[in-house]
Amino acid sequence: MKLQIPTDNRLFIVSAPSGSGKTSLIKRALAELKNLKLSVSHTTRLPRPRERDGRDYFFVDESTFQSMIEDGEFLEYAMVFGAYYGTSRLLIEHELAKGHDIIMEIDWQGARQIRNYYPDTFSIFILPPSLEVLQERLHRRAQDSRAVIASRMKQARFEAKHYNEYNYTVINDDFERASAELISILAKRGEQSVLEKAEKLLDKTVRALNL
Repeated sequence: MKLQIPTDNRLFIVSAPSGSGKTSLIKRALAELKNLKLSVSHTTRLPRPRERDGRDYFFVDESTFQSMIEDGEFLEYAMVFGAYYGTSRLLIEHELAKGHDIIMEIDWQGARQIRNYYPDTFSIFILPPSLEVLQERLHRRAQDSRAVIASRMKQARFEAKHYNEYNYTVINDDFERASAELISILAKRGEQSVLEKAEKLLDKTVRALNL
């Protein structure tokens, strides 16, 4: 079933390899743009330090998640690093009905599924400036073991190759610059005037990531 979006609302997707800084960029955008609301996903993974149920994710067990799949409650879902993540149709429709624009922090698999429901979704991909910078960020945040980081790096190389499926690419080489760029895109709601990419920076990054 196609998701019904009020004509005055916009649905945004933001995707990125793990460690690219998308969560921090989205938090900044949410603080700046009052009509923009975050779609809070359901997940079967355990909460990380300082994460709160209902704010960062809805944390559920696998049995509950599977029941939600069977009941058709998700617009999209996928397994990532051994845990399920999914977007609730009801929650999205509830926020849209209140007149909000919605931003969804999902991976490329989920993005493909969302486009089946709403082809006019505006999608943004966040890329790190290089794999070396990405690996340094993963080590610096000290949330994962070396083995997990190695797995995330392997996955990141694969995920980054999907950047060209998106409407716009933001290079997170400098947080303040990338944040301002993302906010501008969201504030102007994906108008054509903001779609002129910084091609030299994008090309340089694509080469650095060997995409």
